Amino acid sequence: MIRLAVRCEPEYAEQVMTNLLELAPNGLEEERGPGWVEFAIYGPPGEVPELGELQAAAGGSLVDVITTAVPDDWADRWADFHRPIEVAGRIGIRPSWWDPQEGLTDVVVDPGRAFGTGGHPTTRLSLALLVELEEAGEGAGPIADWGTGSGVLAIAAAKLGWGPVTGCDREEASLETAAANAEANGVKLALERVDVREQLPPVAPTVVANLTGNLLRDCAGHLAEAEELPETLVCSGMLESEIEEVARAFSGLGLRESRRFTEHEWGALLLRRDRGT
Repeated sequence: MIRLAVRCEPEYAEQVMTNLLELAPNGLEEERGPGWVEFAIYGPPGEVPELGELQAAAGGSLVDVITTAVPDDWADRWADFHRPIEVAGRIGIRPSWWDPQEGLTDVVVDPGRAFGTGGHPTTRLSLALLVELEEAGEGAGPIADWGTGSGVLAIAAAKLGWGPVTGCDREEASLETAAANAEANGVKLALERVDVREQLPPVAPTVVANLTGNLLRDCAGHLAEAEELPETLVCSGMLESEIEEVARAFSGLGLRESRRFTEHEWGALLLRRDRGT
């Protein structure tokens, strides 16, 4: 097994991540240090991207490429790395080899071939906004999860009371992982293969979209042609520097900013539809 790490300057991180996900749709590991952001890809020799592909993905912002052989006990180390997390005092996300956290809504998500084990700031911010909605009495009715990945947001929404729950993703591996995680959690998800860059994802009264900034703007463009808009949209995945641009894209549709969360350079928005739209 090979760990291929790509380092870039922080201001280019979002674009580099987006381009790298084209080469590694099963997900990336992210680390940060002084003046750099590192994205790591795991795979057998010969199956990880070539240097030329990485240079093209980095678009001239490449700082370094580091290739490391992963020890034979990598699977055990991977399991040890993933530990339970708590979100907003309400949700506990854990891999299946850990026990449930007492007093928390239990969400079991095993690391698989899809992005999303709950640890990334954008996932936590999205979950915190869903908890706010649920505690305000809005945790019911249909919900759609755009870019569902491992299904963690869709599964949490189902356990908080929304339903039916629809998740979409462009990667078949993500849909398979989300289906397996939904079964492990005893919830039902309707899963659809949708590329949000090219088509309108399923619209529901409540939508949660944990995508990159450029994909969120693509979604806003598709919504301009939709027959119906969401009443409430939770969106994250953007850098803090992109929040205003994303907010403007949806504001033009009548989806106005109601809440804003940020954590470690990442941002999330709660948008609500104007009554007149």
